[in-house]
Amino acid sequence: MIRAEGKMTQQNIDTFSDFENFFDTSPDLLCVAGYDGFFKRINPAVSRLLGYTEEELKSKPINDFVFSEDKNSTETARNELKKKVPLFNFENRYLTKEGNIVWLLWTSLPMENHQLVYAIAKNITYKKELEQERNAHLAQLTKINEEYKQLTYTSAHDLRSPVNNLLSVFELLDTSKISDPETLELIGVLKVTSEGLKDTLNEYVSVLDKKNDQIAKIENVDLNESLQEVLLSINSLIQNSSTTIVIDFSSFEAVHFNKAYLKSIFLNLITNAIKYGKTHESPIVTIRSYQSTTTKQLIISDNGIGFDMDKVKGKVFGLHQRFNKKSDSHGIGLYLVYNHITSLGGKITLESKLNEGATFTITFPTE
Repeated sequence: MIRAEGKMTQQNIDTFSDFENFFDTSPDLLCVAGYDGFFKRINPAVSRLLGYTEEELKSKPINDFVFSEDKNSTETARNELKKKVPLFNFENRYLTKEGNIVWLLWTSLPMENHQLVYAIAKNITYKKELEQERNAHLAQLTKINEEYKQLTYTSAHDLRSPVNNLLSVFELLDTSKISDPETLELIGVLKVTSEGLKDTLNEYVSVLDKKNDQIAKIENVDLNESLQEVLLSINSLIQNSSTTIVIDFSSFEAVHFNKAYLKSIFLNLITNAIKYGKTHESPIVTIRSYQSTTTKQLIISDNGIGFDMDKVKGKVFGLHQRFNKKSDSHGIGLYLVYNHITSLGGKITLESKLNEGATFTITFPTE
């Protein structure tokens, strides 16, 4: 009872009634516990959640209702309360009458003069279940990622053998017996392309041998040199498609980056531009550097079929995302480009309209 000057006033009665109403109707778990480890008072929310009557909850020590693995930590926390140390954001598990586990988040305040603890708890079971589900997904994604990395490593590693065999054939080939200039030129192109492929595979294996992308070799890479190596390797594709390559590296000529990644970026964006060119129009690919006061950017644009950005926005750099019916489209190229760039701290954006080409802007990490 609340008294003022020895008499119960109407205001006190109303205040007491409001408190009782709040205590009984609160969706949070409200309770008063004794230093002896027993509930002294609980609100209906406690009984509803745990499935016990108020009499059952008061008849046994509180720890009898606590999940077995949390009994020790709960007892330790209760002893701290007895030392006048308030308890905030303490989590533990209780067992309901039906044997289900519920997670509670507690705030408890000790009242030493009355040997009581006033406590409020929130049911965070749903949040914990979401966390467990998320952790399970993360574990699965980590496993898949490791398997993907291993597959990539194995593929790059195993491809080196047939490439080496191909180079051995060129060493055994007696070109002095070949008189046709065009045939000699094609053999030369094949040999240079094979050597470039071998170097690229060696670089990839070297990078994949490391524990993660963050420790991939970073060096000062000449843009034109890397681009020319790529253009030489796809020279036949460029000629057969009548593709025009426009190059302008006047803004800056080198960048601090991983060379194998840069060549892969050039390769994927150029071959995509050719692959998705307009039917009756020769592809034109423009590659230029741009430098502001704070950033270095590589801008690669084409005059191809472009993208419907309303449909592809947010998905264009995803794995196995395909936006046309071409049989040789696998949805891997742009995914690799995105990961090469972002794994080293850079970013890439796309501007495009359907049938009006596409422009990829790569912003390199600050050196």
